[in-house]
Amino acid sequence: MHQMTLAEIARGLADKKFSSEELTRTLLARIAQLDPQLNSFITVTEDLAITQAQAADARRAAGETGALLGAPLAHKDLFCTKGIRTSCASKMLDNFKAPYDATVVAKLAAAGTVTLGKTNMDEFAMGSANESSHYGAVKNPWNLEHVPGGSSGGSAAAVAARLLPGATGTDTGGSIRQPAALSNLTGLKPTYGRVSRWGMIAYASSLDQAGPMARTAEDCALLLQGMAGFDVNDSTSIDEPVPDYSASLNASLQGLRIGVPKEYFSAGLDPRIADLVMASVEELKKLGAVVKEISLPNLQHAIPAYYVIAPAEASSNLSRFDGVRFGYRCEDPKDLTDLYKRSRGEGFGPEVQRRILVGAYALSAGYYDAYYLQAQKIRRLIKNDFMSAFAEVDVILGPTTPNPAWKIGAKNADPIAEYLEDFYTITANLAGLPGLSMPAGFADGLPVGVQLLAPYFQEGRLLNVAHQYQQVTDWHTRSPAGF
Repeated sequence: MHQMTLAEIARGLADKKFSSEELTRTLLARIAQLDPQLNSFITVTEDLAITQAQAADARRAAGETGALLGAPLAHKDLFCTKGIRTSCASKMLDNFKAPYDATVVAKLAAAGTVTLGKTNMDEFAMGSANESSHYGAVKNPWNLEHVPGGSSGGSAAAVAARLLPGATGTDTGGSIRQPAALSNLTGLKPTYGRVSRWGMIAYASSLDQAGPMARTAEDCALLLQGMAGFDVNDSTSIDEPVPDYSASLNASLQGLRIGVPKEYFSAGLDPRIADLVMASVEELKKLGAVVKEISLPNLQHAIPAYYVIAPAEASSNLSRFDGVRFGYRCEDPKDLTDLYKRSRGEGFGPEVQRRILVGAYALSAGYYDAYYLQAQKIRRLIKNDFMSAFAEVDVILGPTTPNPAWKIGAKNADPIAEYLEDFYTITANLAGLPGLSMPAGFADGLPVGVQLLAPYFQEGRLLNVAHQYQQVTDWHTRSPAGF
């Protein structure tokens, strides 16, 4: 049963081939057996999962239907879950149990999903490798010596290893798409505001977006259907109708205009990935798509702009973790200042501290105009580049990452080298656009992903292109040895 996709599980449950409880117990046993190799879970919620599975079976027995009713999944450990530890993979929140469910958690629970647990991640979602977690690095099931990508690496590793069919992730600068690419999954970052951020512990509020991670575009469509929609609790949530994402999966690609930016093929791109990107272009051309070269002239400025804006917002968001109201509190503080300093110094890891300091500096008097304001101007230029491009093409295609997964610890001494792994993904966050990564091949046995970007609220188009590509390729069906 562990090899089934979400769509296959939905059909199996509907046909009464197995129950949600049987499936849940099978996957929980698999997690207990295999996750010690991966470290993909922070918390396994066995009792909750079995209770939810039994409730889903009862709902089906009463005549209720639904693609996600009884489907098992896991949540990245920055989604608040009532009564369950929500740690953000940080010592700061190691003892925090959320008093409510995030909107994403509540909506998926209402659809009948079964929560198997909370997945490991980079601390406060800051990282591209899932190495900064207080609970240790997550291993890539394709090669246990390599990273799975981050910050949603726990979700990626768990789904790739067939511990469960799907999981939630969040994407601030590529943290769904990048681990999806490095773990041979399909991962979707929706349009900013498409999915509620309420109850999602913030890293950078103008960039963060929740989304699905699964093996196929078809499964991502099912998950997004359950997650998307307006939320009065989230001031950044957009009141737009939610289409039926599954309905357009089989639409023809005849005449689809695909743009390939010339700036994507720079010296920093692994030539093996460049070849796989062009191979995917050829497959889509066979399906009727028309491909043309386009330009995104401000792409080169994306990394510096992002690494000013995101840390600036993080320094503000993380100021609430002060050792007073909740979370980690140092022992025997001398006074209030000592409480603040030691609680934050002991509770936050090195990468989080680094980004807080960078952000506070960029926002400080005398530097705001020189750094933060200039970064926001670049952000507008990047958005304008995309608007010009989408006047000519329907989707943009390119690599998701410049390199395959690297060895654990290989970039620890040079944080900037790790930041550069987000080169192709961060522009979608800066512009608020939807983006999807899909499996497109392997380099030395490690997965490679191709990224698709589309205009605002065109998630259905991304899923359609990815689904059609997955009908003529088999990269997404391949699983890591031993799992």
